[in-house]
Amino acid sequence: MLPTLTDIEARIIGCLMEKSVTTPDQMPLTLNALTNAANQKSAREPVMSLTKIEVQRAARALAARSLVQIDENFKSGIEKYKQRMCGAGQFTDIKLTKAQFAVLTLLLLRGPQTPGEIRSRAGRLHDFATNEDVAAAARELVDDDDLDNSLLVELPRMKGRKEAEFMHQLCGAVDMEAYAGMAAEGPGRSADKERIAELEKRVAELEAENAELWEQLDAQSKA
Repeated sequence: MLPTLTDIEARIIGCLMEKSVTTPDQMPLTLNALTNAANQKSAREPVMSLTKIEVQRAARALAARSLVQIDENFKSGIEKYKQRMCGAGQFTDIKLTKAQFAVLTLLLLRGPQTPGEIRSRAGRLHDFATNEDVAAAARELVDDDDLDNSLLVELPRMKGRKEAEFMHQLCGAVDMEAYAGMAAEGPGRSADKERIAELEKRVAELEAENAELWEQLDAQSKA
C-alpha cells in the first residue's frame, strides 16, 4: 500500500528528496532550511507560505510513520530532517533508481508534468538524454494492473499536446475519469488549473491561519 500524504507532507518529502541530491552537504535539513525550501517561489507549484510550526508538525507526523528521520541535538534542541520514504537505501519503503527518484521528486514539487517538462526541469537531479528516457523511467512506476495502488499514473493526453502528463498518487488516487473529461475538452483545462490553483492557495492561507491560532493557544496555555 502506498503512504497517503497531505499536500504539506508531499511538499516536505519532495524538498528533502531534492536537497539530498542538489545540496547533500547541507543534509539533514534544519527546520528553518526545510521551511525555506518548502516556500521557495521558484520550482514549486503551487507556491506555499508555510509557517515553521506547520512544517515541524507535518515532519513529526511523517516521522511517526517512519517516512522522515529526525535527528535532534538534545543540548541545543535543534531538529534536523531527512526523508526515508523512497530511494536506494535499505531502510526506504519505495525502492527507486536515480532516474525514477528524479521523476518522483519533480512530480511532488511541481505537480503533473510531461516528460519534456520533467527533462527540462531535472537540472542537477538527473541528466536525462531524451524525453523518451524520462517517459521510460516514469512508466516503470506505473502499475497498469493495479492503478489504484500505482505510484504514478499517465494522464490522458491533452488536445494540442504531443505528450501526456504523469502524476504521482501519494496524495490519494487520481480521478482518471475527471482528467479524461478535461483532456476531451482541450483548451478549457487552463481555466480549470487556474481555479484549482486558486483553491489550493486559499487552503494554504486557511492552514496558515489555523497554525497561528494553535500557536496563540499554546502560548496562552504556557502563560
